Amino acid sequence: MKKSKKSSTAKGELIVSGSAASPPALHVSFAEVVDLIRKARQRAFQAVNTELIDLYWRVGEYISRKLETAAWGEGVVEQLAEYIARQHADLKGYTRRNLFRMRQFYETYRDDEKVSPLVRQVPWTHNLIILSRSKRPEEREFYLRLAIQQLGEARAGTAACRRAFRARRPLAANCVTTGDTIASPGTDGV
Repeated sequence: MKKSKKSSTAKGELIVSGSAASPPALHVSFAEVVDLIRKARQRAFQAVNTELIDLYWRVGEYISRKLETAAWGEGVVEQLAEYIARQHADLKGYTRRNLFRMRQFYETYRDDEKVSPLVRQVPWTHNLIILSRSKRPEEREFYLRLAIQQLGEARAGTAACRRAFRARRPLAANCVTTGDTIASPGTDGV
């Protein structure tokens, strides 16, 4: 049985001699592993986003209920923001303004069974933009669906460009590099 020898170049490239796999085949295999990693990272980011949106929903619901039952006045929300900043400095983003945004977020979507599941698929910043610029429920639904579609297309376009670069296909000429990411034209590198 022939043993393969491994060595590295000055650039850190792996050279495998005596192996059944040729360097191009290895690069394809490596690219597949990298693709698995990237897909898992994307799923992890989506899971974190969903959890944050659920948290903001629950915080908004809590504040809304306290204010509706007159258990709290609006000044208590200011005190809550100060308490979080002072006692739990590691918890960022819970200012008075953001706490009221969470309340608005909850109150806007709580009775909309058609749209409330959609908000969990879109990042918080997108939700805030849609919330602040759309006045009617139909508008919010339209922009939420559009954001979900565009996020999916951006991910698919980015993945297609990565595959094209790996395979050195002509499609790669239509891809744009943004820092360390690759994006399809017209996307923001997401």
